[in-house]
Amino acid sequence: MPNPHDPAMLSKAETLVDALPYMQRYAGRTFVVKYGGHAMGDPELARDFAEDVVLLKAVGINPVVVHGGGPQIGAMLKTMGVESRFVDGLRVTDKETAKVAEMVLSGVINKEIVGWIAEAGGKAMGISGKDGGLVTASKVQRTAKDPDSNIERVVDLGFVGEPARIDIGVIETISAAGMIPVIAPIAPGEDGQTYNINADTMAGAIAAALGAARLFLLTDVHGVLDKQGELLTDLRPADIKVLQEDGTISGGMIPKLETCVHAVEAGCEAAVVLDGRVSHAMLLEIFTQEGAGTLIRAG
Repeated sequence: MPNPHDPAMLSKAETLVDALPYMQRYAGRTFVVKYGGHAMGDPELARDFAEDVVLLKAVGINPVVVHGGGPQIGAMLKTMGVESRFVDGLRVTDKETAKVAEMVLSGVINKEIVGWIAEAGGKAMGISGKDGGLVTASKVQRTAKDPDSNIERVVDLGFVGEPARIDIGVIETISAAGMIPVIAPIAPGEDGQTYNINADTMAGAIAAALGAARLFLLTDVHGVLDKQGELLTDLRPADIKVLQEDGTISGGMIPKLETCVHAVEAGCEAAVVLDGRVSHAMLLEIFTQEGAGTLIRAG
C-alpha cells in the first residue's frame, strides 16, 4: 500500500496543487505551438512533446500544433541530388522543390507527429493549410542589395508564401471533436499554386487568427539572452527594438521575435520563445510561476 507520508508522493501532490490556478486560468483557451528544431529530431524529446500536448488537451486547453521540417526537406533534396539555395534564411523553392516540401511536410513529418500523439494517449488530426480552406497564401516578396552597385533588386524565391487569409473553421471543428490539429505549413495561393510557408510565420498567423492565449515557438536556444547570457523573461515590442538596435539580439532570433510581435499585436495574448531541447519545457512555462522562456506581450 502506498505510504501517504512518502515525501515523493507529497511532492507530486503539491506540484498538481501549484498547477491548479494555471489550469483554471487557461481552461477552454487555445495554445498554438510551433514544433521544430532539435526537439523534432530526438525521439525522447518527441515523446515528451507529445505527452505535453496530450496533457494540455486533458486539462481543458486546446493545443494546436504547427510544425516545421527544413532539415528533413534538405535531406530529401540532397538524396534526390537537388541543391538548395537560400536568401535571408528562406529556401528558394522551384516547382520540383515545392513538391518535395509538400511530400515531406504533409506526408512524412505530419503523420509522424500524429503518431507520437496517439502513442501518448491522445487523438490528433494531421492537416495542411490546404485542408478546409485553412490558409490562402500570397507569394513572398524579397529584395536584396547588390554588393557592387548597392542597388536594391527583387529576389524571386519561387513558391515561398506567407499567409494572406486564414479561415479557422477547420481548426475549431477538429478541436471541438476532442482532437489536436497538427498543421503542415503548406498552402495554396489564389493562383492555384502550392506554396511553402515558414513554420514560425504560419504559427504566428494562426495564433493571431484564433486569438490564442499563447503562441509557443520551440527553438534550439534557452530564449532571448542579454549580453551577459542571462535569460530575459518578459519583453515588450519596444524592448525588442532596443535589443535589436544595440546588437543584443541578431541572426535567426530576429525573425522569430518579429513573428511574436506580429502575433501579439494582431490578437494573440502573448508569445513565448522556449528551448525545445528541455524536457517538458512547455509545462514548466505554463504551470509554474517562474516560467522557462522569454514571454513577449503587447504594450
